[in-house]
Amino acid sequence: MFTYEGEDIFVIDGHIHMWDASDENIKTEGGRQFIDCFYDYHTGFTPEERQWDYEEYQSYGPDRLADDFFTNGVVDMGIFQPTHLRDFYHDGFNTFERNGRMVDRYPERFIVNGRFDPREGEAGHEELERQKEERDIQGVKVYTAEWMGDSKGWRLDSDESFEFLEHCADLGINNIHAHKGPTIRPLNKDAFDVGDVDLAASSFPDMNFIVEHVGLPRLDDFCWIAAQEPNVYGGLAVAAPLAVHRQKKFGEIMGELLFWLGEDRLLFGSDYALWNPDWLVETFLESELTPEQRDEYGVEFGLETKKKILGENAAELYDIDIEEKKRQFQSDDVTQEYGLEGMYGSNTDSAVADD
Repeated sequence: MFTYEGEDIFVIDGHIHMWDASDENIKTEGGRQFIDCFYDYHTGFTPEERQWDYEEYQSYGPDRLADDFFTNGVVDMGIFQPTHLRDFYHDGFNTFERNGRMVDRYPERFIVNGRFDPREGEAGHEELERQKEERDIQGVKVYTAEWMGDSKGWRLDSDESFEFLEHCADLGINNIHAHKGPTIRPLNKDAFDVGDVDLAASSFPDMNFIVEHVGLPRLDDFCWIAAQEPNVYGGLAVAAPLAVHRQKKFGEIMGELLFWLGEDRLLFGSDYALWNPDWLVETFLESELTPEQRDEYGVEFGLETKKKILGENAAELYDIDIEEKKRQFQSDDVTQEYGLEGMYGSNTDSAVADD
Protein backbone atom coordinates (compact mmCIF):
# COMPACT_ATOMS: atom_id res chain seq x y z
CA MET A 1 0.00 0.00 0.00
CA PHE A 2 1.17 3.50 -0.83
CA THR A 3 2.30 5.55 2.15
CA TYR A 4 2.34 9.33 2.13
CA GLU A 5 3.32 11.54 5.06
CA GLY A 6 3.04 8.50 7.32
CA GLU A 7 -0.52 7.74 6.17
CA ASP A 8 -1.58 4.59 4.32
CA ILE A 9 -3.44 5.56 1.15
CA PHE A 10 -5.75 2.92 -0.33
CA VAL A 11 -5.90 3.77 -4.02
CA ILE A 12 -8.70 2.63 -6.32
CA ASP A 13 -8.03 3.73 -9.88
CA GLY A 14 -11.57 4.25 -11.12
CA HIS A 15 -10.83 4.56 -14.84
CA ILE A 16 -8.51 2.10 -16.59
CA HIS A 17 -8.35 0.30 -19.93
CA MET A 18 -6.79 -2.72 -21.61
CA TRP A 19 -6.73 -1.59 -25.22
CA ASP A 20 -5.45 -2.94 -28.52
CA ALA A 21 -4.75 -0.29 -31.15
CA SER A 22 -2.06 -2.32 -32.89
CA ASP A 23 -1.63 -1.87 -36.62
CA GLU A 24 -3.20 -5.30 -37.17
CA ASN A 25 -6.33 -4.31 -35.24
CA ILE A 26 -6.86 -0.89 -36.80
CA LYS A 27 -9.83 -1.16 -39.17
CA THR A 28 -10.26 2.40 -40.46
CA GLU A 29 -8.45 5.72 -40.54
CA GLY A 30 -10.62 6.69 -37.59
CA GLY A 31 -8.88 4.03 -35.52
CA ARG A 32 -5.48 5.48 -36.41
CA GLN A 33 -6.59 9.00 -35.60
CA PHE A 34 -8.05 7.87 -32.29
CA ILE A 35 -4.88 6.26 -30.92
CA ASP A 36 -2.75 9.09 -32.32
CA CYS A 37 -4.89 11.56 -30.40
CA PHE A 38 -4.47 9.49 -27.23
CA TYR A 39 -0.72 9.47 -27.74
CA ASP A 40 -0.70 13.25 -28.18
CA TYR A 41 -2.42 13.58 -24.80
CA HIS A 42 0.08 11.13 -23.32
CA THR A 43 3.20 12.98 -24.51
CA GLY A 44 1.65 16.36 -23.80
CA PHE A 45 1.13 15.73 -20.09
CA THR A 46 3.46 12.89 -19.10
CA PRO A 47 6.88 13.85 -17.68
CA GLU A 48 9.40 13.24 -20.45
CA GLU A 49 11.28 10.53 -18.57
CA ARG A 50 8.03 8.58 -18.06
CA GLN A 51 6.73 8.62 -21.62
CA TRP A 52 6.13 5.37 -23.53
CA ASP A 53 7.22 4.69 -27.09
CA TYR A 54 4.41 4.71 -29.62
CA GLU A 55 4.44 1.03 -30.53
CA GLU A 56 4.08 -0.19 -26.94
CA TYR A 57 1.43 2.45 -26.34
CA GLN A 58 -0.63 0.99 -29.17
CA SER A 59 -0.92 -2.40 -27.48
CA TYR A 60 0.82 -2.91 -24.14
CA GLY A 61 -0.60 -6.23 -23.00
CA PRO A 62 -1.43 -7.70 -19.57
CA ASP A 63 2.13 -7.96 -18.27
CA ARG A 64 2.82 -4.26 -18.74
CA LEU A 65 -0.46 -3.35 -17.05
CA ALA A 66 0.15 -5.65 -14.08
CA ASP A 67 3.68 -4.32 -13.70
CA ASP A 68 2.57 -0.69 -13.80
CA PHE A 69 -0.14 -1.26 -11.22
CA PHE A 70 1.40 -3.73 -8.79
CA THR A 71 5.19 -3.64 -8.89
CA ASN A 72 5.44 -0.07 -7.65
CA GLY A 73 2.71 -0.62 -5.03
CA VAL A 74 0.84 2.65 -5.69
CA VAL A 75 -2.54 1.27 -6.82
CA ASP A 76 -4.48 -1.31 -4.81
CA MET A 77 -7.43 -1.85 -7.14
CA GLY A 78 -8.62 -0.75 -10.57
CA ILE A 79 -11.96 -0.47 -12.35
CA PHE A 80 -12.03 -1.24 -16.08
CA GLN A 81 -14.25 0.97 -18.24
CA PRO A 82 -14.80 -0.63 -21.69
CA THR A 83 -14.89 1.35 -24.94
CA HIS A 84 -15.58 -0.95 -27.88
CA LEU A 85 -15.23 1.30 -30.99
CA ARG A 86 -15.87 -1.61 -33.34
CA ASP A 87 -16.28 0.74 -36.30
CA PHE A 88 -12.61 1.67 -35.80
CA TYR A 89 -11.02 -1.64 -34.71
CA HIS A 90 -11.52 -5.18 -36.00
CA ASP A 91 -11.67 -6.76 -32.54
CA GLY A 92 -12.71 -3.65 -30.69
CA PHE A 93 -10.50 -1.17 -28.86
CA ASN A 94 -10.96 -1.75 -25.12
CA THR A 95 -13.51 -4.49 -24.81
CA PHE A 96 -15.49 -6.05 -22.01
CA GLU A 97 -13.98 -9.43 -22.90
CA ARG A 98 -10.37 -8.21 -22.88
CA ASN A 99 -10.89 -6.38 -19.59
CA GLY A 100 -12.56 -9.45 -18.13
CA ARG A 101 -9.52 -11.61 -18.77
CA MET A 102 -7.49 -9.34 -16.51
CA VAL A 103 -10.13 -9.75 -13.82
CA ASP A 104 -9.83 -13.54 -14.19
CA ARG A 105 -6.10 -13.26 -13.54
CA TYR A 106 -6.41 -10.86 -10.60
CA PRO A 107 -9.97 -11.19 -9.26
CA GLU A 108 -9.29 -9.40 -5.99
CA ARG A 109 -7.55 -6.48 -7.67
CA PHE A 110 -9.77 -5.55 -10.60
CA ILE A 111 -13.43 -4.82 -11.26
CA VAL A 112 -14.81 -4.82 -14.79
CA ASN A 113 -17.77 -2.71 -15.81
CA GLY A 114 -20.05 -3.50 -18.69
CA ARG A 115 -21.35 -1.16 -21.38
CA PHE A 116 -24.42 -0.48 -23.47
CA ASP A 117 -25.30 1.44 -26.59
CA PRO A 118 -29.04 2.03 -27.20
CA ARG A 119 -28.52 1.91 -30.97
CA GLU A 120 -28.00 -1.86 -30.64
CA GLY A 121 -31.66 -2.38 -29.78
CA GLU A 122 -32.81 -5.80 -28.59
CA ALA A 123 -29.39 -7.35 -29.20
CA GLY A 124 -27.96 -4.73 -26.85
CA HIS A 125 -30.43 -5.67 -24.11
CA GLU A 126 -29.49 -9.32 -24.48
CA GLU A 127 -25.81 -8.37 -24.30
CA LEU A 128 -26.39 -6.35 -21.13
CA GLU A 129 -28.02 -9.37 -19.50
CA ARG A 130 -25.09 -11.55 -20.59
CA GLN A 131 -22.58 -9.16 -19.04
CA LYS A 132 -24.51 -9.15 -15.77
CA GLU A 133 -24.81 -12.93 -15.71
CA GLU A 134 -21.17 -13.51 -16.66
CA ARG A 135 -19.46 -10.91 -14.45
CA ASP A 136 -22.16 -9.66 -12.04
CA ILE A 137 -21.29 -6.14 -13.14
CA GLN A 138 -22.15 -3.24 -10.83
CA GLY A 139 -21.63 -0.52 -13.41
CA VAL A 140 -21.55 0.32 -17.11
CA LYS A 141 -19.52 2.72 -19.21
CA VAL A 142 -21.41 4.65 -21.88
CA TYR A 143 -19.67 6.42 -24.74
CA THR A 144 -22.16 8.72 -26.37
CA ALA A 145 -19.83 9.89 -29.17
CA GLU A 146 -19.02 6.41 -30.51
CA TRP A 147 -19.64 6.00 -34.23
CA MET A 148 -21.94 3.27 -35.47
CA GLY A 149 -22.54 3.14 -39.20
CA ASP A 150 -23.99 6.49 -40.26
CA SER A 151 -24.64 7.53 -36.66
CA LYS A 152 -22.05 9.78 -35.04
CA GLY A 153 -23.39 9.58 -31.50
CA TRP A 154 -26.40 9.33 -29.20
CA ARG A 155 -27.88 10.99 -26.10
CA LEU A 156 -28.15 9.63 -22.59
CA ASP A 157 -31.58 11.27 -22.16
CA SER A 158 -33.15 9.67 -25.27
CA ASP A 159 -36.13 7.31 -24.99
CA GLU A 160 -33.98 4.42 -26.21
CA SER A 161 -31.31 5.17 -23.61
CA PHE A 162 -33.93 5.32 -20.86
CA GLU A 163 -35.02 1.80 -21.79
CA PHE A 164 -31.46 0.63 -21.16
CA LEU A 165 -31.20 2.59 -17.90
CA GLU A 166 -34.44 0.96 -16.74
CA HIS A 167 -32.97 -2.42 -17.69
CA CYS A 168 -29.83 -1.61 -15.71
CA ALA A 169 -31.96 -0.73 -12.69
CA ASP A 170 -33.89 -4.01 -12.99
CA LEU A 171 -30.59 -5.93 -13.13
CA GLY A 172 -29.11 -4.12 -10.12
CA ILE A 173 -26.54 -2.19 -12.17
CA ASN A 174 -26.48 1.16 -10.42
CA ASN A 175 -23.26 2.92 -11.47
CA ILE A 176 -23.44 4.65 -14.85
CA HIS A 177 -20.07 5.99 -16.02
CA ALA A 178 -20.53 8.47 -18.87
CA HIS A 179 -17.61 9.84 -20.90
CA LYS A 180 -18.22 13.57 -20.92
CA GLY A 181 -14.88 15.17 -21.58
CA PRO A 182 -12.52 16.41 -24.27
CA THR A 183 -13.15 15.15 -27.76
CA ILE A 184 -10.91 12.53 -29.31
CA ARG A 185 -10.14 12.73 -33.01
CA PRO A 186 -12.21 12.02 -35.15
CA LEU A 187 -15.23 11.95 -32.80
CA ASN A 188 -17.73 14.80 -32.53
CA LYS A 189 -17.18 17.11 -29.56
CA ASP A 190 -20.89 17.91 -29.27
CA ALA A 191 -21.71 14.22 -28.78
CA PHE A 192 -19.77 14.41 -25.48
CA ASP A 193 -21.86 17.34 -24.22
CA VAL A 194 -22.74 16.92 -20.55
CA GLY A 195 -26.27 18.32 -20.85
CA ASP A 196 -27.95 14.94 -21.32
CA VAL A 197 -26.83 13.83 -17.84
CA ASP A 198 -29.30 16.21 -16.17
CA LEU A 199 -32.58 14.54 -17.17
CA ALA A 200 -31.11 11.05 -16.86
CA ALA A 201 -29.93 11.66 -13.30
CA SER A 202 -33.19 13.25 -12.16
CA SER A 203 -35.22 10.48 -13.83
CA PHE A 204 -33.24 7.71 -12.11
CA PRO A 205 -32.52 9.07 -8.62
CA ASP A 206 -31.51 5.68 -7.22
CA MET A 207 -28.69 5.30 -9.73
CA ASN A 208 -25.26 6.92 -9.59
CA PHE A 209 -24.07 8.87 -12.63
CA ILE A 210 -20.30 9.22 -12.67
CA VAL A 211 -19.38 11.86 -15.23
CA GLU A 212 -15.94 10.89 -16.41
CA HIS A 213 -13.55 13.79 -17.05
CA VAL A 214 -15.93 16.08 -15.08
CA GLY A 215 -17.38 17.44 -18.31
CA LEU A 216 -14.16 19.18 -19.41
CA PRO A 217 -14.06 21.55 -21.19
CA ARG A 218 -17.60 22.22 -19.92
CA LEU A 219 -16.76 22.30 -16.21
CA ASP A 220 -19.29 25.00 -15.37
CA ASP A 221 -22.13 23.11 -17.03
CA PHE A 222 -21.17 19.95 -15.18
CA CYS A 223 -20.91 21.67 -11.79
CA TRP A 224 -24.31 23.34 -12.11
CA ILE A 225 -25.91 19.99 -12.98
CA ALA A 226 -24.11 18.12 -10.20
CA ALA A 227 -25.05 20.76 -7.64
CA GLN A 228 -28.73 20.04 -8.35
CA GLU A 229 -28.48 16.27 -8.72
CA PRO A 230 -27.06 14.53 -5.61
CA ASN A 231 -26.56 11.27 -7.54
CA VAL A 232 -24.07 12.85 -9.97
CA TYR A 233 -20.36 12.25 -9.33
CA GLY A 234 -17.21 13.49 -11.00
CA GLY A 235 -14.44 11.25 -12.35
CA LEU A 236 -11.07 13.05 -12.42
CA ALA A 237 -9.52 11.21 -15.36
CA VAL A 238 -7.98 13.81 -17.73
CA ALA A 239 -8.28 16.52 -15.06
CA ALA A 240 -5.62 15.01 -12.78
CA PRO A 241 -2.67 15.28 -15.24
CA LEU A 242 -3.15 19.05 -15.32
CA ALA A 243 -1.54 19.07 -11.88
CA VAL A 244 1.81 18.50 -13.62
CA HIS A 245 2.02 21.39 -16.11
CA ARG A 246 -0.99 23.56 -15.23
CA GLN A 247 -0.97 23.62 -11.44
CA LYS A 248 -2.99 26.81 -11.11
CA LYS A 249 -5.58 25.50 -13.58
CA PHE A 250 -5.78 22.21 -11.70
CA GLY A 251 -6.35 24.13 -8.47
CA GLU A 252 -9.14 26.07 -10.14
CA ILE A 253 -10.80 22.82 -11.30
CA MET A 254 -10.53 21.23 -7.85
CA GLY A 255 -11.79 24.39 -6.18
CA GLU A 256 -14.91 24.42 -8.35
CA LEU A 257 -15.53 20.71 -7.83
CA LEU A 258 -15.08 20.84 -4.07
CA PHE A 259 -17.26 23.95 -3.84
CA TRP A 260 -20.14 22.52 -5.86
CA LEU A 261 -19.95 18.76 -5.22
CA GLY A 262 -17.96 18.42 -2.01
CA GLU A 263 -15.30 15.83 -1.26
CA ASP A 264 -17.61 12.80 -1.22
CA ARG A 265 -18.59 12.79 -4.91
CA LEU A 266 -15.21 12.82 -6.64
CA LEU A 267 -13.28 9.76 -7.88
CA PHE A 268 -9.67 9.46 -8.96
CA GLY A 269 -8.87 7.92 -12.33
CA SER A 270 -5.60 7.69 -14.22
CA ASP A 271 -7.22 6.90 -17.58
CA TYR A 272 -4.50 4.25 -17.95
CA ALA A 273 -2.78 3.79 -20.31
CA LEU A 274 -3.15 7.43 -21.30
CA TRP A 275 -1.13 8.01 -18.14
CA ASN A 276 0.54 5.82 -15.53
CA PRO A 277 -1.01 5.89 -12.08
CA ASP A 278 2.25 5.98 -10.08
CA TRP A 279 3.49 9.46 -10.95
CA LEU A 280 -0.09 10.69 -11.25
CA VAL A 281 -1.02 9.63 -7.70
CA GLU A 282 2.14 11.21 -6.35
CA THR A 283 1.47 14.45 -8.25
CA PHE A 284 -2.13 14.50 -7.05
CA LEU A 285 -1.04 14.12 -3.42
CA GLU A 286 1.53 16.90 -3.76
CA SER A 287 -0.90 19.35 -5.39
CA GLU A 288 -2.36 22.22 -3.40
CA LEU A 289 -4.73 25.12 -3.83
CA THR A 290 -3.15 28.53 -3.81
CA PRO A 291 -4.02 30.78 -0.84
CA GLU A 292 -6.14 32.88 -3.20
CA GLN A 293 -8.04 29.77 -4.36
CA ARG A 294 -8.66 28.63 -0.79
CA ASP A 295 -10.08 32.06 0.01
CA GLU A 296 -12.22 32.20 -3.13
CA TYR A 297 -13.73 28.72 -2.88
CA GLY A 298 -13.73 28.38 0.90
CA VAL A 299 -12.55 24.76 0.71
CA GLU A 300 -9.55 22.76 1.82
CA PHE A 301 -7.71 20.20 -0.30
CA GLY A 302 -5.91 18.35 2.45
CA LEU A 303 -4.87 14.74 2.93
CA GLU A 304 -8.20 13.50 4.29
CA THR A 305 -10.00 14.89 1.25
CA LYS A 306 -7.42 13.36 -1.08
CA LYS A 307 -7.80 9.95 0.58
CA LYS A 308 -11.52 10.05 -0.09
CA ILE A 309 -10.98 10.94 -3.74
CA LEU A 310 -8.19 8.41 -4.26
CA GLY A 311 -10.14 5.42 -3.02
CA GLU A 312 -12.74 5.79 -0.31
CA ASN A 313 -15.48 7.25 -2.51
CA ALA A 314 -15.12 4.52 -5.16
CA ALA A 315 -15.17 1.92 -2.39
CA GLU A 316 -18.51 3.31 -1.26
CA LEU A 317 -20.01 3.05 -4.76
CA TYR A 318 -18.69 -0.48 -5.35
CA ASP A 319 -19.22 -1.95 -1.86
CA ILE A 320 -15.50 -2.48 -1.28
CA ASP A 321 -14.51 -3.07 2.35
CA ILE A 322 -11.16 -1.31 2.44
CA GLU A 323 -10.08 -2.69 5.81
CA GLU A 324 -10.87 -6.23 4.70
CA LYS A 325 -8.97 -5.66 1.47
CA LYS A 326 -5.96 -4.41 3.42
CA ARG A 327 -5.95 -7.57 5.53
CA GLN A 328 -6.40 -9.72 2.46
CA PHE A 329 -3.60 -8.07 0.50
CA GLN A 330 -1.22 -8.29 3.45
CA SER A 331 -1.68 -12.05 3.83
CA ASP A 332 1.11 -14.26 2.52
CA ASP A 333 -1.11 -16.36 0.30
CA VAL A 334 -2.45 -13.34 -1.58
CA THR A 335 0.92 -11.72 -2.19
CA GLN A 336 2.41 -15.01 -3.31
CA GLU A 337 -0.53 -15.69 -5.62
CA TYR A 338 0.01 -12.41 -7.44
CA GLY A 339 3.80 -12.47 -7.33
CA LEU A 340 3.75 -9.38 -5.16
CA GLU A 341 5.93 -10.48 -2.26
CA GLY A 342 7.22 -7.46 -0.44
CA MET A 343 4.74 -5.04 -1.98
CA TYR A 344 3.48 -4.06 1.44
CA GLY A 345 6.34 -2.55 3.36
CA SER A 346 8.78 -2.61 0.43
CA ASN A 347 8.38 -2.74 -3.33
CA THR A 348 9.16 -5.77 -5.43
CA ASP A 349 11.20 -5.46 -8.62
CA SER A 350 9.63 -8.46 -10.34
CA ALA A 351 6.91 -8.08 -12.93
CA VAL A 352 3.83 -10.27 -12.90
CA ALA A 353 4.27 -13.11 -15.37
CA ASP A 354 1.75 -14.46 -17.84
CA ASP A 355 -0.45 -17.33 -16.73
